[in-house]
Amino acid sequence: MELSGFSLDLSGLEKLERPDPNTIYDMLVLGGGPAAMTATVYAARKMMKVAMITKDFGGQMSDTSEIENYMGFQTITGSELTAKFKEQVTQFSVPVATDETVTEVRKEGDLFKVDTAGGATYAAHTVVAATGKRYRPLDVPGEKQFVGRGVAYCATCDAPFFKDKQVVVAGGGNSAFTAALDLLKVAERVTLINFAPGWQADEVLQSSVRKYGDKITLLDEHQITAIAGGERVEQVSVKNRKTDEENEIAADGIFVEIGLIPNSEPMHQLVKMTRWHEVIVDCHARTNVPGLFGAGDVTTVPYKQIVISAGEGAKAALSAYEYLTQKGLL
Repeated sequence: MELSGFSLDLSGLEKLERPDPNTIYDMLVLGGGPAAMTATVYAARKMMKVAMITKDFGGQMSDTSEIENYMGFQTITGSELTAKFKEQVTQFSVPVATDETVTEVRKEGDLFKVDTAGGATYAAHTVVAATGKRYRPLDVPGEKQFVGRGVAYCATCDAPFFKDKQVVVAGGGNSAFTAALDLLKVAERVTLINFAPGWQADEVLQSSVRKYGDKITLLDEHQITAIAGGERVEQVSVKNRKTDEENEIAADGIFVEIGLIPNSEPMHQLVKMTRWHEVIVDCHARTNVPGLFGAGDVTTVPYKQIVISAGEGAKAALSAYEYLTQKGLL
């Protein structure tokens, strides 16, 4: 498939060398998003013996239709940027276990052991946990079908592409109201739909949104039941949870802002986390477990953006290199 003048060929994933369960690596990178891929590149450039374990390449980035705030590109799709990141990783011939889910990360003595759903166990002196977050989905008909074609999860990334459009925002918390504010600056009309009774967002955000008057519609205690359309999203079906009345709302897109879930389950017994299950890291990407580093959206680092995740991935790899050097392992 051709995208903006270069070929996006993901068939190369099948040709990648897989990590060796009998090898002790300097670093294992968990995840396949911008933080993980950048950490892998930096580790490879430091001549570290590094391997990746990931379900797929791209993470949330690959679900973004258009990206305008990543330096070096005026505009690029999530799929294109994922391909460019992947190309830079694979030029180093790094072993990658793709389509693989990590089930547990544990530490035995000075070594980390990483178990996978496929039954393999990999070992390393350091680990960079860059497993990201996953969007909390609506789980309604049409949602998966229209991802990138009207269904979006990042207003910061995609709001500019809905200029003069009619847009629905699902959610009632701070992220939903922040997304609504971003969209109200460009969209013709925004409808905010909240499942629970009562809006959860801070009052200052609610006041800012309400100032837009007729341009914003607030539907409290409503349930989104389906998303439909042709080539792109055209309508959203909703049900009033108090009266059971059902209606269709004409919409060019829908932003799902009902929260993110950190992919930190395999480390719950190993590392300190917040009550929201984000991995706690310091400014050097270090966790409370020596040799375990965190990067990207799975961590406590604020502002979940591609450029920030990439920078944190680089920082984690350099911190791991410093750790290994001080330990005399490189």
